[in-house]
Amino acid sequence: MKYIINERQYKLLTEQEEEILSIPFALFNNDWDDLQKFLEKRGFPPYEITGDLDLRGIKVESLGNLTSVGGYLNVEKTSIKSLGNLTSVGNNLYLYRSNLQSLENLTSVGGNLDLYESNIESLGNLISVGGALDLADTPLSKKYTKEEIRSMVKVGGGVYL
Repeated sequence: MKYIINERQYKLLTEQEEEILSIPFALFNNDWDDLQKFLEKRGFPPYEITGDLDLRGIKVESLGNLTSVGGYLNVEKTSIKSLGNLTSVGNNLYLYRSNLQSLENLTSVGGNLDLYESNIESLGNLISVGGALDLADTPLSKKYTKEEIRSMVKVGGGVYL
């Protein structure tokens, strides 16, 4: 069966994908709560942080609809339980001593991935880490060898167990 549609109809069909907001965190004076208030007013749409995102010491349990961080992401020693819809981090990702059990939807980290002394039990959808992968003192470090980790994830630097 063939359908004939005009250009306007074609655009409507192909523009179904939701737009992702590009947000510099500095625009909110690096205040996570102010960013969340802004997002709430817009119905919590998918968004990306164009630069660095440092959340150390902040009460945050989920990154919600955050899809990517252009720079580094630091959630060391936070109460984070979920990376939400996060799929990529352009630079380093610091999850040192986090309670996070899975990397969920995360597919790539451009720099180092620090999971030292975290509760990580699953690498989720992770495909690549551009730098080192530190899994020392984690449940995964007791479960897998370096070779097994490298067979699951492309790691550009060292793998530390």
